[in-house]
Amino acid sequence: MKAYVFPGQGAQFTGMGKDLFDQYSIARQLFEEANDILGFSITEKMFYGSDADLKETHVTQPAVFLHSVIAYKTLNENQLPNMVAGHSLGEFSALVANETLSFADGLRLVAKRANAMQKACQLQPSGMAVVMGIGDEKVKDICSQIDEIVVPANYNSPGQLVISGSLKGLELASEAIKNAGAKRVLMLNVGGAFHSPLMLPAQEELTNAIEETIFNNPICAVYQNCTATPSISPDLIKQSLIKQLTAPVLWTKTIKNMIHDGATQFVEFGPGEILQGLIKKIDSSVEICGKK
Repeated sequence: MKAYVFPGQGAQFTGMGKDLFDQYSIARQLFEEANDILGFSITEKMFYGSDADLKETHVTQPAVFLHSVIAYKTLNENQLPNMVAGHSLGEFSALVANETLSFADGLRLVAKRANAMQKACQLQPSGMAVVMGIGDEKVKDICSQIDEIVVPANYNSPGQLVISGSLKGLELASEAIKNAGAKRVLMLNVGGAFHSPLMLPAQEELTNAIEETIFNNPICAVYQNCTATPSISPDLIKQSLIKQLTAPVLWTKTIKNMIHDGATQFVEFGPGEILQGLIKKIDSSVEICGKK
């Protein structure tokens, strides 16, 4: 069975999507539609923007979404997925691929999400750090003992976990995690504490937009970040998508559940190869490839 997966923020690079724009008329049509929806030239930022341009949340999230969805629409060789999943932001791309969301509605929600998250980031200095070489439960236990906001945010693969919180919380947790034997703790270059309680203002803002958007019956199940389980109910998909901003991304469990349910081939659509690397660490026996 084929499982299609879609990356999140962090996979962006200058020039992303230009080859698709040059080669496919449908890609040009969708990119031009995106420029109209967003009210600025996202193509200019994606094709020719600097690293600094692409790291701005209101640019990064629509850019990664567009690259992923347009790659899917041009490179999937008309083979429909048996199941889909996306990492964080990538869940919106996955919901377009399984036809829960239209392209336009998906992009509008991503733009709303990006702007809401950027505003939330400005309320308090915060960030994220990747932790390597120590058990997930140990990290979770250490975070729970810190008298600042800091929580596990992304359960990416065995031995790799991202924590999220206030800068003081990250500093205290990082020191304690290193002392507990972690191989490495590295601050990430992101705008704030995604998938933590500090995103609650963004969650509240995004809730109304999600509730007002039409969610269709999907052609296949989406394995959602905050549950790691398959969903086909539009109402349940909405609820989990709202929770996603403040809940951890259960990626390791997601991939294991997809394999348990019959996935034998994973195809990553979008910039980079981040998810391919994580899936190999989770289960090296499955077939993995990327299309971008």
